[in-house]
Amino acid sequence: MNRQHLAELTFFLAVARERSFTRAAAQLGVTPSAVSHSVRGLEERLGLRLLNRTTRSVTPTEAGDRLLQSIGPRFDDIEADVAALSALREKPAGTVRISADEHSMAFVLWPALRRFLPDHPDIHVEVATDYRLTDIVAERFDAGVRFGEIVAKDMIAVRIGPDARMLAVAAPAFFARHGRPHQPEDLTGFPCINLRLPTYGGLYAWEFERDDREFRVRVDGPLTFSSVFSILEAALDGFGIAYLPQTMVQPHLDSGRLEAVLSRWSPPFPGYHLYYPSRRQPTPAFAAVVEALRYRGAE
Repeated sequence: MNRQHLAELTFFLAVARERSFTRAAAQLGVTPSAVSHSVRGLEERLGLRLLNRTTRSVTPTEAGDRLLQSIGPRFDDIEADVAALSALREKPAGTVRISADEHSMAFVLWPALRRFLPDHPDIHVEVATDYRLTDIVAERFDAGVRFGEIVAKDMIAVRIGPDARMLAVAAPAFFARHGRPHQPEDLTGFPCINLRLPTYGGLYAWEFERDDREFRVRVDGPLTFSSVFSILEAALDGFGIAYLPQTMVQPHLDSGRLEAVLSRWSPPFPGYHLYYPSRRQPTPAFAAVVEALRYRGAE
């Protein structure tokens, strides 16, 4: 296979994964027209249409998806092997891409990274923050961050934070006006502040547990956000009951700006874990980041 054919396959993989010629071109550092020309050449050489193109989207055809699933992992392995050559350098180097939500970034990842990165100038960390259930393999992340109880069994999971706990909280003035819920199902009668999850477009159902009984409550209220930090601000301003990680609200509970309810229905659960595919060959840079993030208990 000559270099041109390899380039065509590389360009095709980028477009098929990004679902966009523009984003693929930006990733590859070339023009969109160069990417389009290369993919068209590959299709003509194979005599098959590999991508369905519309003005709004780009998706693989059946043949394109088969090619993506066949050669994608092989190209990934080549990239990993090349990246692993940094082990021959005196210091680990390279980019590590992590998918996480904004809460884990603020309270777990960043406190560790800001201590780690000054001593490792050749390591670059890219963190994409949102609440999607990201497929880290398909989207080519090195690792993701989730609570321990929802990490897939086929992944390697490394604990990076203490046990977590969710709490229903509101401002004292709110409880003075509306009263307090005494059990989870009471929440349906109170103004609550919702979190919209981008993966399915639905609202997060609040989860409670007591005596091995689990409850999922779908609440309603005047506000819905896609950010837990916006939810916290609205709760502090007295607009409703919020359901947030204890690490976020504890300073405000201590100061009296917020009060918790239904605490007995909110037991601790396994905290944040870094996870990555078991078949992944870790580069020295990735291994160094994992060790920097690994939770070692209260210090």
